[in-house]
Amino acid sequence: MNSPAVYLDYAATTPVDRRVAAAMSECLTADGDFGNPSSAHAYGRAAAARIARARRQVAELVGVRPEEIVFTSGATESNNLAILGCARRNADRGRHLVTSRTEHKSVIDAFHCLEKEGFSVTWLAPTAGGRIDPRAFAAALRPDTVLAALMYANNETGVLEDVAVIGGLCRERGIAFHCDCAQAAGKVPLSLSDLPVDLAAFTAHKLYGPKGIGALYVRESARALLQPLLFGGGQERSLRPGTLATHQIVGFGVACELAAQELPTEGPRLGELRERLWRGLAALGGTHLNGAAAPRLPGILNVSFEGVHGESLVAALPTLAVSTGSACSSESADPSYVLRALGRSTLLAQSSLRFSLGRPTCAADVDFAIEAVCAAARGLRALSVASPAPFVRTDGTVIVSGEAAGAGQETWVRFQLLVADDIVREARFQAVACPHTTEVAAWLCEALRGRTRERLIPGAPADWARARGVPDEKLGRLLVVEDALRACLAHWA
Repeated sequence: MNSPAVYLDYAATTPVDRRVAAAMSECLTADGDFGNPSSAHAYGRAAAARIARARRQVAELVGVRPEEIVFTSGATESNNLAILGCARRNADRGRHLVTSRTEHKSVIDAFHCLEKEGFSVTWLAPTAGGRIDPRAFAAALRPDTVLAALMYANNETGVLEDVAVIGGLCRERGIAFHCDCAQAAGKVPLSLSDLPVDLAAFTAHKLYGPKGIGALYVRESARALLQPLLFGGGQERSLRPGTLATHQIVGFGVACELAAQELPTEGPRLGELRERLWRGLAALGGTHLNGAAAPRLPGILNVSFEGVHGESLVAALPTLAVSTGSACSSESADPSYVLRALGRSTLLAQSSLRFSLGRPTCAADVDFAIEAVCAAARGLRALSVASPAPFVRTDGTVIVSGEAAGAGQETWVRFQLLVADDIVREARFQAVACPHTTEVAAWLCEALRGRTRERLIPGAPADWARARGVPDEKLGRLLVVEDALRACLAHWA
C-alpha cells in the first residue's frame, strides 16, 4: 500500500527488509525448507540447519554465544519469561524485586502480576534527565532481592541506561539482572557477554525483521535461575517449548546480520538527522526535549509542545506518521507515565510527540516533518490561552467569559460570548483539548448565536456526542465543555 504520510514511527515497528522477506519465503513452500526442525529426516535437518545459522546471526549482533539465545514470540514474551520465570524460580531465596516506573508495559505488568503473588517490588523513578540514579538503585537493594530489571533504551525517549554500572551492583550482590534491549538491539553496539547482564529481551520487528519472533538471552551461568512459563516439548532447552517457526527465525537472523553490517554508518547518520529535526522544532519556541541530559538512541526524539494537546496535534498531521507520548489513542485519557515520571506536567506529557527515524529516513523527510509540525502547532496555539480571540465591540455589547479544566488540566476550554440586548450575538472558544472536544466546542459556538441566558446551553453532553459522533470513551471530556458554558452563565449578570 502506498501511503501519503511520511513515516517517522520506526520505534513502533519497521517494515520487513526485502532481503529478509526473500529469505523467509525460502522456508514456506514445498520447494523450500519447510520441514519441522525437530524431525530427524532430511526435511527436518534442512530446517534445523537454517535455524542454527539464524541463531548464530542473532547471537553475533548482541555479542553472545548461540546456545545462550532462546527464541520466543517477541520481546513481550521474553520479558515475561525472564521476570516471571526468574522470580518464581528463586522465591525460596527472597521475594523482593527492583525495577523502574519507566519500563515497557510488558515489564511493568509482569511485576504487577508478581505483586499479586506476594512479591514486594521497589519502583524507582528516574531523575529529571531520564536515567535511574545508580545510588538510588543501590539503596533499593536488600538482602532478599532476587531480581532487578531495567531497560537498556527507553522506548519513548530513547534514553540509554548505565547498564554496566547498575548491572555491576547486582553482580556484586548475586542478584539476577534482566535488561529489555528491544529498542537497543541493532541501534547501538551491544556486547552482552561483556556486560553484567544475565537476561536480555529483544525482537525482530524493531530491526526490519518480521513480527511475531524475538529472543531471550540467557547467560549460561544464569540458566539455573530460570523456569519456563510454557510446557510441552523440549525445544529451546525446555525454556520455551513448541515447534519452532523456521521462516520467522530465519528472517530474524538475516535482519540481525544486516543490522550488524549497517550499524557503524547508520547510527551516526540517524544521529545527525535527529539533531537536524530538533533544531527545526526548537526554533518554534515553547518546545522541550525529553531526556536531553542523558545519552540517547540516535533515531528517537521526544518533544513536548507548550499550549497544544497531543491528540489534536497528531490529528492535525495527517501526512506524518508519528506517535504521541499520551495514551489518547486508547480509551484512557492518562498522559505518558514515562514522561510524568521524568517530571513533566500532565499537560506537557500529553502534548508530546515521539519521532523515530529509520533506514529509509532522509533529510527531506525531516524537513517535511519540521514544516508540518510547526504549522500544526501554530494553528493549535491560536486556540490556546496564549492567543485570545478578540471581538469587535460596539455600543451596548458586553463580553461574557467562562472556562473550565478537566482533571489534571489535560483538557481546558474557555468560551467568550459577545452579548447585546441579553442575546448572544457571537461566540468564540479557546481550548487545549482533543480533536473531539475542540470540534464540539466549535459546533456549539454556532449553536449559541441568538440564544438568551435562560436558554444558553443547547442540550447536554450526551446529546452533543450523538450529534457529532463522539466515541463513548470521550464523553467525559465534553463535561469540561459543559462546565465552561455553566461558568459563562455564572458570569452573565
